[in-house]
Amino acid sequence: MLKNTFLNLLATYSNDNSLNILLWQEIEKNHSGKKRYYHTLKHLESLLFQLTPIKEKINHWETILFTLFYHDVIYNSLKNNNEEKSAELAIERMEQLSVPKEIIENCYSQILATKSHKIAEDSDTNYFTDADLSILGQDWEIYAQYYKNVRKEYAIYPNLVYNSGRKKALQHFLTMENIFKTEYFYQKLEETARKNIQREIELL
Repeated sequence: MLKNTFLNLLATYSNDNSLNILLWQEIEKNHSGKKRYYHTLKHLESLLFQLTPIKEKINHWETILFTLFYHDVIYNSLKNNNEEKSAELAIERMEQLSVPKEIIENCYSQILATKSHKIAEDSDTNYFTDADLSILGQDWEIYAQYYKNVRKEYAIYPNLVYNSGRKKALQHFLTMENIFKTEYFYQKLEETARKNIQREIELL
């Protein structure tokens, strides 16, 4: 489903099937790196699963799809510029496909928004960043697997360093008035997300 969604998206702009396949293979390869445990194709599938039911709420669905496929295309747990690098690659690939400038610019902004997950003026961006955080509000078993996979991605750090940083990040979420910015995701996930986060903090 993920591959078909991507190729159908590209087919809107490109008749070059060879190029389209190459771009999919790049997405697939990058998300299948040996050091990736959470930021994988499964994460992209989860995002698509979360966003598809509210497609009618999204103003620019194609932009959201480009953002989905490229927002984590570059990921290195030792770097703090993954979003910027991913956004730059997204621009490069979309220009290859002659995607309209407005879509490219909006995609770029949406990818950068996943760095801070702050509320945006653009509702599509808020839906996307909420979906990106939707793992926080899943059943505990799913959430537990998520935080274990995140720990694996940061395996280079000893527990003393990792636990301190992780706890700080989690506590930041709890200090936010709302973790989820859209009414849809707030009603669906906010309460469970706060319980999950508090439970993980207590385990650190």
